[in-house]
Amino acid sequence: MLEVQSLKKYFASQKAVDDISFDIKKGSIFGLLGPNGAGKTTLIRMITGIFYPDSGDIFFDGRKFHPNDDLINIGYMPEERGLYKKMKIGEQALYLAQLKGMRKAEAMVKVKQWFEKLEMESWWNKKVEDLSKGMSQKLQFVTTILHEPKLIILDEPFSGLDPVNANLIKDEIFSLAKNGATIIFSTHRMEQVEEICDHIILVNKGTKILDGSVQQIKQNFKENIYKLGATTDASQLISPLFEVVKQEQSQVLLKLQENATTNEILQHFIQARVDIASFNEVLPSLNDIFIKLVEGSTTRKFQSNI
Repeated sequence: MLEVQSLKKYFASQKAVDDISFDIKKGSIFGLLGPNGAGKTTLIRMITGIFYPDSGDIFFDGRKFHPNDDLINIGYMPEERGLYKKMKIGEQALYLAQLKGMRKAEAMVKVKQWFEKLEMESWWNKKVEDLSKGMSQKLQFVTTILHEPKLIILDEPFSGLDPVNANLIKDEIFSLAKNGATIIFSTHRMEQVEEICDHIILVNKGTKILDGSVQQIKQNFKENIYKLGATTDASQLISPLFEVVKQEQSQVLLKLQENATTNEILQHFIQARVDIASFNEVLPSLNDIFIKLVEGSTTRKFQSNI
């Protein structure tokens, strides 16, 4: 659906985006990650035609991106609110839908459907300035996806939402992707990325330092650590096959030696009469990987093999 080739965007001496490439498959949920000032917003603004790249190309739905033709098929929900504070929310949703090419009658039907789905019917005549942050976030989500765009860009979509409404929006994101929409999801909440995204890139200081599927990345950064659930004190067992990293009650974290196999470890515990309740590999969280790479990205780049 979207292909970015060697994009560059400089502001004076600052390299906001420095030779970044990636592609996004149709119907996928793609995570665009990075610390503050990494270049994410500049990337999004080039994808949406707000900025023109200094060099590089963007291809949308199989052909070169032309803002005049393609913006009608893009929905962008920025982190900062882009709503008219004095307008009633029903009127505002209708107005923004018509700006995206919908006829008023069609827009009315769609707005009512979405307001009902997200439990917003009673808000129709409220002004945006009277809404809570969470309520205005739901309105902004509706106005982003109302015209059924092919590409949906969501920047911190769960900001201000309580857990119930966050789950409601999350379910709609999954549903949109299932029905063929392609979604770019940008957030600082790594647990949301792990739960929602199929594929991610991590950018820092204008460059891409990580690119791959969520599961493959976690596999690539694993450190041979396993969690043993045992009713006996396994930490007292000494073996050249592993070292005990941590123990809490009946849970023991083990770091296996490079050449040790899980079968050897289990056989060791069986022979030592350890009563094993569970034994499973511990993969690093995306949050751990994010911190590790951002702190060390000035000296090393990583690319997952997929």
